[in-house]
Amino acid sequence: MTPDLVASLRPLLAAEASAEAHASGAEPGDLEQAVWLRLLERLATEGPPRDPYGWLRAAVRAEARTAARRTRRAERPYATEPADAAEREPEQLVLAAARRRALRTAVLRLPGRCPRLIEALLSPDDLTYREIAGELGISQGSLGPERSRCLGCLRRLLTPEVAVR
Repeated sequence: MTPDLVASLRPLLAAEASAEAHASGAEPGDLEQAVWLRLLERLATEGPPRDPYGWLRAAVRAEARTAARRTRRAERPYATEPADAAEREPEQLVLAAARRRALRTAVLRLPGRCPRLIEALLSPDDLTYREIAGELGISQGSLGPERSRCLGCLRRLLTPEVAVR
């Protein structure tokens, strides 16, 4: 790798990695390292890219997508209980099942599109906002406010049940 190429790409790589890191759940330094490695591999097999700046932007985005997929797979869906061994007692299993039933019952009592939205959020398929918006037939931008409204309704429905326990 030529020193000139490294020197010219370093500030752009730092900026691109910093911009993409937050959304992907990765550290900017990890993205930078992955892109440098990708560049070294490319130089060894194909030589330098014709458009190094365009190649670098595309490589950062590809690494960010890979990191985001890795993060999504590592996260647990919302609808599961903790996997702590102490909570595997029969009483804990019964209580967890009762909480899930109470939640599902409350979700069904929600107004409008809220039941479908909350069910999509609780889905074990771990749907993205884009997939949920497509399933509900609403814009992805209105999904956040709609979710907040639905969660507020759900919170109000569950408050009496929580106070009784």
